Amino acid sequence: MEICIFEDIYYDRLEPLIYSRPAYDLVCGMNMLREKIARAYPGVRVSLHTRPYLDAFLKNKYPDITVNTIHDDECLFVNGRMLAPENLAEIIPIDDKVDKLYISGDNIAAARVSGSKLKEIKKSITDLLSRSNFDSLPVEKVDIRFVDYCWDLISNNGAELLKDQMHIINKVRSEKKELIRGEVHPGVHMIERDNIFIAEGARILPGVVLDATNGPIVIDHNAVIYSNAVIEGSVYVGEFSQVKSCSRIYESVSIGRVCKIGGELEHSIVHSLTNKQHAGFLGHAYLGSWVNIGADTNCSDLKNNYGSVKIYVNGEMVNSGQQFLGVIMGDHSKTSINTMINTGTVVGFSCNLFGSGFPPKYIPSFSWGGSESMTTYDLERSLETAKRVMLRRNKIMSEPEEKLIRKVFDLTQKERRKRGYPY
Repeated sequence: MEICIFEDIYYDRLEPLIYSRPAYDLVCGMNMLREKIARAYPGVRVSLHTRPYLDAFLKNKYPDITVNTIHDDECLFVNGRMLAPENLAEIIPIDDKVDKLYISGDNIAAARVSGSKLKEIKKSITDLLSRSNFDSLPVEKVDIRFVDYCWDLISNNGAELLKDQMHIINKVRSEKKELIRGEVHPGVHMIERDNIFIAEGARILPGVVLDATNGPIVIDHNAVIYSNAVIEGSVYVGEFSQVKSCSRIYESVSIGRVCKIGGELEHSIVHSLTNKQHAGFLGHAYLGSWVNIGADTNCSDLKNNYGSVKIYVNGEMVNSGQQFLGVIMGDHSKTSINTMINTGTVVGFSCNLFGSGFPPKYIPSFSWGGSESMTTYDLERSLETAKRVMLRRNKIMSEPEEKLIRKVFDLTQKERRKRGYPY
């Protein structure tokens, strides 16, 4: 039996974060969505299904994982937008021999498929999967949460953080190993020490306060927390990331690998390889990879009338139902110093924001400008900048990655034309 984590037809509700990654590579808590699914079925081979234009990029990124190919004669398809519960293997058992479709609300949760039906799916594996692909299977209803919109990642981050952190902490406790393994200066203040995990190679410098009273704190391998930073759980700091001096990191914050973080953050997800290392506030937000937030950039996450935040989804204004919702920013986007970003703003892929005043609440991918004017960010200049930024991290842009960026530029032309940008 093989598990195939798939993308369904609703992936586009997660724009702009999904332009450069499958929906299941989005983060909620400490881990990507697909990592939570795989964790529920230890020892079972996992393959990935994705859109055709992401195929080569994903194969290059994950050379040890099969992409858009199913080898086994039996397959459990699992929807990659799922927030996998810890008992997923009990809800959808891997060893059940009966072909079946599992439905949660309006979402396909999973489908166990074999025989002629599986052969049909294999022939069109690069197509997005929908209920019609499994129409002949008996249906069982299950109750599982899904990420339908970008704000679902943010609103569920606290609960998912706690689940992912306790998975690590309980494992360490069961093995009777030390929770504090990194280098912690005597001048560090740790509150509720039993809820703090500091991995090997991590360094916590003098004057830091780690307060796990309201939730765990996990500092991963080789991360550095500089002097006088304050972190209040639940918070995760990824491998090789840096939290700068005097930073204030509040609850429900996930920081990926190789990030530089400063200023004030709360209830936010920062994907790997992103910098927000200066003063400024970020709340109830999601930043993609290779993002750079300029000094004193401030992002509102609450309307003055305390009302529900409306946000653009696929070009249409939608009521999120969230009282708190900040900025959602795609990969390779940047802000200049002193940039102001309004509540519920969507910034696309590879945008460059600068100037006074609030820019629009919806900024198409490859935009250049601010509140006074916007134009198209030239593709070649965008690529040149991205390559230069990646070299700073000793990474050379691969051919599949460059092709992907060019593809995203083509895919997003329509949204720029709607706003009158020059080609």
